Amino acid sequence: MDLKRQYSSIRDEIDAAVSAVIQSGNYVMGENTMAFEREFAEYLSIKQGIGVGSGTDALTLSLDALGIKSGSEVITTSFTFTSSVDCIVRNGGVPVFVDINSETYTIDTSQIERQITNKTKAILVVHLYGQPADIDPILELANKHGLLVVEDASQAHGAEYKGRKVGGLGVVSCFSFYPSKNLGAVGDAGMIMTSNSELATKLRELREYGQSRKYYHEFIGVNSRLDEVQAAVLRVKLHHLNRWNQQRRKHAELFQELLSQSDGFILPIEAEWSTHIYHLYVIRSRKRESLRQWLKSKRISTGIHYPIPVHMQKSYQSVEYRITSLPVTESHAQEVLSLPLFPEISQDEVKYICDSMIEWQKNA
Repeated sequence: MDLKRQYSSIRDEIDAAVSAVIQSGNYVMGENTMAFEREFAEYLSIKQGIGVGSGTDALTLSLDALGIKSGSEVITTSFTFTSSVDCIVRNGGVPVFVDINSETYTIDTSQIERQITNKTKAILVVHLYGQPADIDPILELANKHGLLVVEDASQAHGAEYKGRKVGGLGVVSCFSFYPSKNLGAVGDAGMIMTSNSELATKLRELREYGQSRKYYHEFIGVNSRLDEVQAAVLRVKLHHLNRWNQQRRKHAELFQELLSQSDGFILPIEAEWSTHIYHLYVIRSRKRESLRQWLKSKRISTGIHYPIPVHMQKSYQSVEYRITSLPVTESHAQEVLSLPLFPEISQDEVKYICDSMIEWQKNA
């Protein structure tokens, strides 16, 4: 992703917003933070937003506020960025890994119920690559067994599930505004979304030392606040988010059209329930490394999201977790490849990438 292109396209708006913050002298928990919390909540049709320092903090504080503690089991997937699972461990909980759907790469809903025990407290759903997970069956299971549903929507700003924006489907949802996200800050930033007023109050206290008012601390909290500069930038960018998501979808359509001419690549799909916003455009190839090196020789950057499932990471070898067989997770991790895709990429660049891939395929 070329972040400079995005900045150049809205330079005057960003510069004016940042300059106003600096001139105000109010840099922490000011009017921009409160306004962005309100505006993002309105965008998602959720009652409240709680700005925090990062998406990781959003996840960790959410599970803390929901009472995930030592011995609590949380069902999730291993095919994700590690912070999606680290938040469980940091609260003393036990991750319970189930496999992913082979086509959507999100949690396989058919495997969840068999993993529910009397220790299960929550299901943590990851909306991956910009594609929503199939959440209605998950909500049904949660209601049946008295479980909490937490959404990790860090890659799904504006994505829709059956016409509803993700982030308002569980009891709480978590967003990251890391610079490369569809809605990205100019540093680390995050947000917790909920329509539960009592939970929102606790989260606001948790993010600021556990205090209900200045110097009155109800419990042990942390320092994780969305600063004014990040909030001001995000307020500007929020107005452009729908347009940027449409541009991503348009580029994805062109990738689909051009790459479908070759049978050497497994292309992403848009699930019937989904409005995919393509945070990442991820293909699969059984000869990934050869393809990646070929594209590198053509000056085309690629990424791998993610090369090692969480349960196979060195950091998890001493962590308690519960697992069944994860054949899809482990095989897909060997094949996924993320191609360049961002709103400002040109059609000629997309065509060049596709032409280079098809050329490789003919000689592979």
